Amino acid sequence: MGTEIIYILFGGFLLLLFIGAPITVALGVSTLVTFLVLDENPIKFVQIAFTSVGSFPLMALPAFILAGALMEASGLSRRLINVAESFAGPFTGGMSAAAVFACLFFGAISGSGPATTAAVGMLMIPAMIQRNYSRDYASAITASSGGLGIVIPPSIPLIIFGIAALGMPPPPEAVAEHGTFQTVSIPKLFIAGFLPAFLIAGSLLIMNYILARKHGYKGTTEGWSARHIWCELYRGFWALMAPLVILGGIYSGFFTPTEAAIVAIFYTLIVGAFIYRELTWEKLFTSLETTTWLTGRVLLIMFTATVFGRLLVENQIPAIIADGMLSITDNIYIIWTLVILFLLFVGMFMETLATILILVPVMLPVAYSMGIDPIHFGVVMVCTLGIGFQTPPLGENLFIASGISNISIERISVAALPFAFINTVAIFIIAFVPEIALWLPRFFGY
Repeated sequence: MGTEIIYILFGGFLLLLFIGAPITVALGVSTLVTFLVLDENPIKFVQIAFTSVGSFPLMALPAFILAGALMEASGLSRRLINVAESFAGPFTGGMSAAAVFACLFFGAISGSGPATTAAVGMLMIPAMIQRNYSRDYASAITASSGGLGIVIPPSIPLIIFGIAALGMPPPPEAVAEHGTFQTVSIPKLFIAGFLPAFLIAGSLLIMNYILARKHGYKGTTEGWSARHIWCELYRGFWALMAPLVILGGIYSGFFTPTEAAIVAIFYTLIVGAFIYRELTWEKLFTSLETTTWLTGRVLLIMFTATVFGRLLVENQIPAIIADGMLSITDNIYIIWTLVILFLLFVGMFMETLATILILVPVMLPVAYSMGIDPIHFGVVMVCTLGIGFQTPPLGENLFIASGISNISIERISVAALPFAFINTVAIFIIAFVPEIALWLPRFFGY
């Protein structure tokens, strides 16, 4: 019966996607049909779905989305970008390197790849084009760096992974073979994502320097100006404090990620309204409208994807897939290679949050069977899916960058290939060296 369920569930899901159905519809219809084939009460579908969107940690999701929207509306994102740009100076490819740093800063509040690309791209892509960067390159480096928004904490996909993994404890046979596994928590995932985010950012900077040198993208002729840097740091002080307040509060244990998201909203409101004085009622309502639309979209996906995953678990599908993979090899490096390549492929076609909710029940048992720490696995999974933002055909960041620069997706995709390659190399390093993700959580006593 397990094989039949796989055909019905995944076959129906892929068929609906192929004919152009929205991913929420594809997930919901294929799951509901499977429920009927199993002769189960469809009311169970609704009960599981409502339970999935009622968890306390999930409250952080709309709050961080709103904080990111308010940050852009309040002028905080523009000041962060100005600070990053002031450090560019005469450095080869300095302006594009500033775009990478700006995405890192903005991602530390928004937690979203597309939001980071849009906020930074609106300012940095025109600035790079003005400095004689090609439109292809300016768009590609911004779209590629935008993926940092889901790796650097507070990351929305890490929140979703944490919620999905909480309901999947390690099986007894894995504990018997490998010992006790770490308990999954969202603060622990946030801390674990910090060093991998900087490793990926470093890989982007290395590739940026190589390509900028090849194409002759020079920095400014006047060199670095300590006065200019100091002025931008002074103007951007309150913007720079935002990620420090949020992440410092989480890492110190002063407040939970959900509480941190609320703190981020109030901090941004106060700074935008009373210090920078750029937050108007019109901008506030626009931010609320954006948050409502994005949150509703995410919750609809969660609503159906959670039931999809629960159905897989109840019918032992993850165990079947895990046994199939482990029957091929028990070499952890080969398993990691298969997992990363599979996630790269899936990330090209599916939305990140839906992918996490669908695949965590399938792939986390494989990780447990190999003795892979669930925190480590979650960080690698999110990092890998982040590449999907810069690769077609889905590539949300590519579409955003294309809209800003007014060039075709195809041209940006070709220019983004070197960055996708170097990101993949960085992900293999993170996977093969667990301490990159696990050292900080241990240091902070998690």
